[in-house]
Amino acid sequence: MVILTLSACAKNGSGLMKTNGIENSSVTTGNVTTINTISTVIHPGMLHTAADFTRMTTNVNAGREPWLSGWNKLVANGHSSPSYVPRPVDTIVRGKAASGAPENYILACQDAAAAYQEALRWKIKGDVACGNNAIKIMNAWASICTGMDGDSNQALAAGLQGYQWANASEIMRSYSGWAPADFTRFKNFLLNVYYPVSYRFLNTHNGTCDTHYWLNWDMSNLCTVLAIGILCDDTAKINYAINYYAHTGVGNGFIGRVASKIYPNGMAQPQEAGRDQGHATMEVPLLGAFCIMANNQGVNLMDYNPWNEINPRLLAVSEYIAAYNINTSNTVPYTTYNNCNNVNQTVIAAAGRGVIRPGWELIYNYYVKQKGKSAPYSTQFAALVRPEGGGGDYGVNSGSYDQLGFGTLTFSR
Repeated sequence: MVILTLSACAKNGSGLMKTNGIENSSVTTGNVTTINTISTVIHPGMLHTAADFTRMTTNVNAGREPWLSGWNKLVANGHSSPSYVPRPVDTIVRGKAASGAPENYILACQDAAAAYQEALRWKIKGDVACGNNAIKIMNAWASICTGMDGDSNQALAAGLQGYQWANASEIMRSYSGWAPADFTRFKNFLLNVYYPVSYRFLNTHNGTCDTHYWLNWDMSNLCTVLAIGILCDDTAKINYAINYYAHTGVGNGFIGRVASKIYPNGMAQPQEAGRDQGHATMEVPLLGAFCIMANNQGVNLMDYNPWNEINPRLLAVSEYIAAYNINTSNTVPYTTYNNCNNVNQTVIAAAGRGVIRPGWELIYNYYVKQKGKSAPYSTQFAALVRPEGGGGDYGVNSGSYDQLGFGTLTFSR
């Protein structure tokens, strides 16, 4: 995969670019609202809370829409079947491994999706067969897998699946059929295999300049560090991830670099808009997952808007991406984007335009249904994808597993 990211990196003495609120290929700085630190961890408290599960169960059992359609979409996915068979490996490989071992990371993509989907079926409807198989999948990986290999792309394997495994296990942590020793072993599996890769990437970016890597690299690994911190009651990890996004991040996962240009119409140009739309649309599910997990731990990043812009960055980016991808006749403004390697993108990318990814139900339901904000393009994108599917519903390659999905079931209000 191409590794270059695109964002300017001229710096002042603090390591951040000075701007006046509207930035062009730069970092927004200034008076950033102080973020509270977490001292007590809430369970379940990742993508979904106890209240969320009560809402899902109540509406599915009552046959109400759109929850019922979301549930049926989940049940129709083969990964949610209690007969699903896991395929753990001792070493996850993504990219070119020094040993010459072939890539096999798709197995972790598929099995993490299956564990999450079956965990949902157990939690919402009490399906014991699915609960037992979710545990079987996670126990199998914790028993066999001891490491990760590959080139720099192993950071994607850690980031994109680490938080998905953690969310599955967070749902199942209250399951009486999961032996405490096995739950501990699974936590250690994430701590020893996934966390070190994600943490090292965020701290070093493999020796590159700060904005070398795409936004989705930072955001996926932030999701993994945050989720593992929640799972393991490790407040240091939780606070590290939240503060990286809100204050201290050196890469594109810092909120000031999430967008390269803020427009007066409430939209924000996302960091990967000039790359291709397959990756640009990936930014919204990752940003949404990270921010809602923080929200569910008591730190409101969904509404975090330290520069008092028209919309919080997450909503502004979502509106931009949705507008460009729901209809080829729509136009959005674009400003030339440049990164620390002086790689310029002068026009918005048309490649992949119209791609369908789940992730907009979270945006629509939070901002429109709960907060009463106007988000016309995110609303249309959510309607276009509804009912959202998940891993395996959008193709056979790893892109189908870049997000957990099923937001119609889990996030509808």
